[in-house]
Amino acid sequence: MAHNGAMLVSLLILVSAYLLGSISGSLTLGRLRGVDIRTQGSGNAGGTNAFRTQGAKFALGVVLIDIGKGALAAWLALQFAPVDGALPVRAVAWLAVFAAALGHVWPLWHGFRGGKGVGTLLGGVAILWPVALLPLFLVWVCVLVATGYVGLASIIATACLLPLALWLGADGATQLFAAAAALLVLFTHRANVQRLRAGTESRFERVRFWRRRA
Repeated sequence: MAHNGAMLVSLLILVSAYLLGSISGSLTLGRLRGVDIRTQGSGNAGGTNAFRTQGAKFALGVVLIDIGKGALAAWLALQFAPVDGALPVRAVAWLAVFAAALGHVWPLWHGFRGGKGVGTLLGGVAILWPVALLPLFLVWVCVLVATGYVGLASIIATACLLPLALWLGADGATQLFAAAAALLVLFTHRANVQRLRAGTESRFERVRFWRRRA
């Protein structure tokens, strides 16, 4: 009976994380402004499109919400996941972060059309594996200033999660999350990959440091 209770609590945590992730920063703030950014720019309900279509202040609010819900999902799981459950508390927390990211990508409250999940995953990493933040940020910045492509920077930075987890000897739950996160981000950026191959992907020219110096 106790085992069944622990399973139920873990399941409730994951469902709650998905529902939390379904609160889209861009769509929630967009409603307050009377806009739906899925009808503007690239059509994506994420921070990059929010910045391009609504400006820096709006995008900052979006990013804070999207990162915050990933961090909150991780924190809640650490607080309430049963210690006597079938899975370790840390594994439940990683699953909660991933569930929140799924909610961000396919939000229940917004017709299952959301963003790409990077910010929400990042929020979870900040709570559960903060040592990974600096190397991931450095990779992201280097790719961005070299190419100007935000999507490519996000794909490559997230792809570095698993090699970093293996190199640092992270636990199995962290390694599985790293692999799943990389696959999810690659999937949500599949349109970006297609545009990159076609040479039609938008880029931020202002951040291309090496091109400007040349």
